[in-house]
Amino acid sequence: MSNILVTGGAGFIGTNLIKRLIDNKHHVVSLDNYSSGKKANHQEGCSYYETDLSKILKLEKKLLIETLENGEFDCIYHLGALARIQPSLISPAHHISNNFNSTLHILEYARLKNIQIVYAGSSSKHHGLYGSPYAWSKWGGEELCKLYSRVYGLSTTICRFYNVYGLYQLDSGEYATVIGIFEKQFRKGFPLTITGDGEQRRDFTHVDDIVDGLIACFGKDFKAEFFELGRGVNYSINEVAEMFGANYPKKYIPKRKGEYPFTLADYSKAEAMLDYKPTQNLKEYLTTIANA
Repeated sequence: MSNILVTGGAGFIGTNLIKRLIDNKHHVVSLDNYSSGKKANHQEGCSYYETDLSKILKLEKKLLIETLENGEFDCIYHLGALARIQPSLISPAHHISNNFNSTLHILEYARLKNIQIVYAGSSSKHHGLYGSPYAWSKWGGEELCKLYSRVYGLSTTICRFYNVYGLYQLDSGEYATVIGIFEKQFRKGFPLTITGDGEQRRDFTHVDDIVDGLIACFGKDFKAEFFELGRGVNYSINEVAEMFGANYPKKYIPKRKGEYPFTLADYSKAEAMLDYKPTQNLKEYLTTIANA
């Protein structure tokens, strides 16, 4: 049994990760400010703290009580962040400050305790660092990981995610995923809203595949090594909408600022070094929903 800290543990990916960690008999603690996480996502067997990550050092005594044996965490999965491009365009200072500074505080805590860090990066890095405050802030976190690895020898691993979907995804609000929105609209019988011409392509990756990649990083003494965690296949938004039924109604809305034309992961490095092999299929997933 290992002691593992997950930031953003009440969120979409964090909840799926925690479920797997508990199934694997680890002792898990979550830190989350609940900006997008939900208390309804809490998993039995995990201890949850509602806090800002800048206060992690002040929480130290409580966190030590939660750990076992030597009183230290073996790994921190740093997933907590203000996600999505469009919200960051509206409140850039808030997103940059939150994402960059939270990563800095987590890395400093890890440095003092010599704890492995697995950092949630973003595929937005490949589409212009200055395309949005979100893209820059997540890249800034990667640079901090490099700094702490090179100067202090801290073990850090960067995992860049690609358009994640699956259980616990958000289906409403500014942090909702495309698949989550489509699923909700389909369940309610509403037209599927497609931004722009719908020809933008995305590498949609099931959260179970993402969790596989994160778990594979545990215990590896990497120094700012990065991995692309995606499916390696992309679909246009029009193609995704068709998976709900060729005749299901669709509604086109104006293109949003900050959107890029495609995402597509090359996960060959993750396959070679982590034995990462994504298996989940978007079409099968959506066909099941459409036929339910």
